[in-house]
Amino acid sequence: MKKQIKIGIGDATTTAKGFINAWRRAERGEKVETDRRLNFENLEMLLKALTPGRWILLKKLRTSGPVSIRVLADELGRDYKNVHTDVRRLEFIGLISRTKNNKIDVPWDMVEARLMLAA
Repeated sequence: MKKQIKIGIGDATTTAKGFINAWRRAERGEKVETDRRLNFENLEMLLKALTPGRWILLKKLRTSGPVSIRVLADELGRDYKNVHTDVRRLEFIGLISRTKNNKIDVPWDMVEARLMLAA
């Protein structure tokens, strides 16, 4: 089964309502799909966290497999310090993980982003 994460915009109230609805469906015995989500409070925060450079980093890391930050920086032709900063941020928000031998990896087969123009 492919591991997928959904990225979007959602405040704490909307996120809590979704959780409560899923809980109630589970209590009624309905099948509840497990969703892994990463919600940002607004578009500005999403774009600050997921810069174009970080998207490129994620795609490169996904295709190359687990590597060290040094190898990733070399493959991207970027400064080690900047790649390290990007990796730490992506690791903090859950889009990158570490393997047992401390290499960085993207645990997701698919990252789906949805943005609504209007509520």
